[in-house]
Amino acid sequence: MIDFPPVPPGEALVVSASLFMTYAKCPDQALGRLRGIYPQESKASFRGGLAHRVFARHLSGGSIATADFDRVCKEEIGSSMNPKLGSLGLRPSQLRGVIQEVGDLYDRFKVLSTEGFRDSESYIEVEPAIGLTLRGSIDAVFDDGPGVRLVDWKTGGLYEAEEQLGFYAMLWALDAGELPGRVEAVSIASGERVESVPTHDSVVATAKATADMVGEIRASFASDVAQLDRYAGPWCRFCALLDQCGEGSAAVRVGDAG
Repeated sequence: MIDFPPVPPGEALVVSASLFMTYAKCPDQALGRLRGIYPQESKASFRGGLAHRVFARHLSGGSIATADFDRVCKEEIGSSMNPKLGSLGLRPSQLRGVIQEVGDLYDRFKVLSTEGFRDSESYIEVEPAIGLTLRGSIDAVFDDGPGVRLVDWKTGGLYEAEEQLGFYAMLWALDAGELPGRVEAVSIASGERVESVPTHDSVVATAKATADMVGEIRASFASDVAQLDRYAGPWCRFCALLDQCGEGSAAVRVGDAG
């Protein structure tokens, strides 16, 4: 379907959709994550992760009864989210509040149509070049039109959704050898939707952006460059490098003042 652009040799890299989005916002923040510097877990992130597990369970097993909802949430937390729960240090009363918020999101989610549903949490991993792995987990795949429809659920706003959807379209094309018919992001909280029809040119452009990212990161590792370009924005508030970044600190101060 497409040929991934050549990339310079270097240290083995795994590029996820999340890393690609982070790099698009701030290359140095992405470099920090590759060096193991991650932001602390947040309540909003934990809530979003739990909601996604509930959505996947609904798609795979059917509607969750109200009487069973607390138990289902605790099962999902116990199966894969306990470390995050421990790092947050939520008290039982606070956890009940999070589960209630997830329940409110689920009430919105379960009225969505599931016609054509094929798969949830569809994990794709490809190796387009030696030492380079691209991966992502697509929330839902539907067969309800010409070509498959790839959907990403959002529990907040639709910030930078276009970059993420472009990465998923590229992954699908590299793995399946064909373009998805449509890609979309849906905010369960607000009902907003962003969608597009991938084209050969758009997928090639995303592949080039990914290859350029790999080249810059490998050059940084090879030359021991301490940092890459930094761009300030709303994402700075949760950046693990904030105390070392004048641009980000200034952006946060301006946001607080506003």
